[in-house]
Amino acid sequence: MRARISVIVADITTLEVDAIVNAANSSLLGGGGVDGAIHRAAGPELLAECRQLAGCDTGDAKMTGGYRLKAPHVIHAVGPVWHGGGAGEADLLASCYTRALQLATEHSLTSIAFPAISTGIYGYPKDEAAGVAVAAVLRHLGARQSPETVVFCCFDEAAAAFHRAALDLSGATMNSAPLPMTHFVSGE
Repeated sequence: MRARISVIVADITTLEVDAIVNAANSSLLGGGGVDGAIHRAAGPELLAECRQLAGCDTGDAKMTGGYRLKAPHVIHAVGPVWHGGGAGEADLLASCYTRALQLATEHSLTSIAFPAISTGIYGYPKDEAAGVAVAAVLRHLGARQSPETVVFCCFDEAAAAFHRAALDLSGATMNSAPLPMTHFVSGE
């Protein structure tokens, strides 16, 4: 897994990867947090395409163009609202990461960046969410060659620390080199 997984603190809307993942709500029509930031940065074309998708179930993901973003694709993953952990939240969260990775693989994307899905207004504990995210990504990468690069793009250092700790616990080695974000877009 060396050099396939990175953890950074950055604005996900600025990354030059094949796809950024949007922590979307089920309507896919924008909202607060990273969802709103992605919709604002991508422009009105993103909202127009999302309207055509007729929403998305929790635990699933759908892909659109990136429009005005540096990333040519946005994968909208709908994570669960935290209800204390007894309502299948971990399975739903793992599923949205897995579905996003499956879409990336199906479309031959080589790089993908994830925010910390469900940890904002949806209230999922950041440490638990990081563990679920890392486990889902490692399962996918263990069975497939693509995407070549997975970035956990965290809003703050605390979230990044939870992702690094989850990677450490898993025994996986992450890429600790600085990321020249311009090299992650396929076909360039």
